[in-house]
Amino acid sequence: MNEDSGLDLAIVKKTCDTIRKEVGKVVVGYQDVVDDLLVCLVTRGHMIMLGVPGIAKTTLAKTFSTVTGLSWNRIQFTQDLLPSDITGHYYFDQSENKFDLRKGPIFGEIVLADEINRAPPKTQSALIEAMQEKQVTIEGTTLKLPDPFLVIATKNPIETEGVYPLPEAQLDRFLYRIDMDYLKPDEELEMLRRKNENSNGGTVVPVEKKVIKKLIDAHHKVYVDKSIMMYILNILDETRNSPQLVIGASPRAGEHLLYAAKAYALIHGRDYVVPDHVRKLAPKVLAHRIILSAEAELEGLSPHKIISDILNSTEIPDFLEPKILAR
Repeated sequence: MNEDSGLDLAIVKKTCDTIRKEVGKVVVGYQDVVDDLLVCLVTRGHMIMLGVPGIAKTTLAKTFSTVTGLSWNRIQFTQDLLPSDITGHYYFDQSENKFDLRKGPIFGEIVLADEINRAPPKTQSALIEAMQEKQVTIEGTTLKLPDPFLVIATKNPIETEGVYPLPEAQLDRFLYRIDMDYLKPDEELEMLRRKNENSNGGTVVPVEKKVIKKLIDAHHKVYVDKSIMMYILNILDETRNSPQLVIGASPRAGEHLLYAAKAYALIHGRDYVVPDHVRKLAPKVLAHRIILSAEAELEGLSPHKIISDILNSTEIPDFLEPKILAR
């Protein structure tokens, strides 16, 4: 451990363990997804979740917001959803004889964009400024969004009618893209047992918001060696030179991979990043940002398979832990 980091890892670990435990009272399994949500929260990033209906995407996101003590808004995306339905609008208050602002659901600390691919591109674009700049512009007036601000978008991978492809510029704003699968049999049995005993689920105890903000600020203190940064850069370079890809990972992808690795190290009790952190998170950060060539698609290759091959072919740096370097 780096003694100069100024981090109290015991408090960090206790906070993260408490969040996992409280979420687990309501949602069975998906502990890895809870860690993914923690990483996005700590880095002030955003997540897109893919999964068939009924596997607790919405329940997990709502429970996570309750446990972290953050405000929660849900937007159900539909074909007729307008940008003003998300951001809000001005209206004339006759009693006061003036225009007032009615804020939209985007003004939440955690916003669930449910079935995000059902809305047309014009409405999708309303999210881009919010996700990147943490602000929205309503009729020429720019308003700051809450801090922290986290968008959790869901997408049904089996829907092909009445949906729109997400623009690459918007996908690049998401820190993570994760695939939620079915529960393991023993986990699903536990879920059924709980529902049989109590259909309302467990009661959670929120973590104090000031503790959450300290956790968010702490990830900046996590140490990243130059060799780790070069490792990230080499991975990005491999995606840009791969004959199987038309478009490789953007510079923002490298920035997000760096932040995610720091946050992942932090929530698992370390104040420094190791190469394994980068390897574990690279598919979640990079897979939705690359575009496959026609040949790769004909061969049936997936973005995750290509990223996996790139990780296997990229040399892992000889990394010495900070406590060893200090000797």
